Amino acid sequence: MIQRIQSVFLLLCSASFFGLFGVPFATSSVSLPELFSDMVYNVSDNIILLILCILGGIISLGAIFLYNNRGLQLKMSYVATMLSILLPLTAFLLVYNEGTGSANADKIDDAPGLYLPLLGLVFSVLAARFIQKDENTVKSMDRLR
Repeated sequence: MIQRIQSVFLLLCSASFFGLFGVPFATSSVSLPELFSDMVYNVSDNIILLILCILGGIISLGAIFLYNNRGLQLKMSYVATMLSILLPLTAFLLVYNEGTGSANADKIDDAPGLYLPLLGLVFSVLAARFIQKDENTVKSMDRLR
């Protein structure tokens, strides 16, 4: 059923991925070449971050409608969890590589977008927990018959 608690957590996980399109990962007070030419580093500055963000949002949103197949829903929740871990690591490494090559590395500040995937990580783990709890309940009811 769509009105289960894991559907709410998967929706919030998807919202945290798609929310990255409006929130930058890092900002800079000076213009740096490559990633910080506009002094803002967001998800559209790198194709890898863009793909990870779109995949995470679509997988989380698609998992909501797989309530009949809890096994696949659980696997998709695990994939969303891995993307939630991979996205901020990739963003941090790209910012770190760009910032250390410049003399103005101390002018780079992190923004809320760096922490938004971690919020998605919490929601995807909670969704996986409740999906597994539902699966265990169904299995225990099958044993009683």
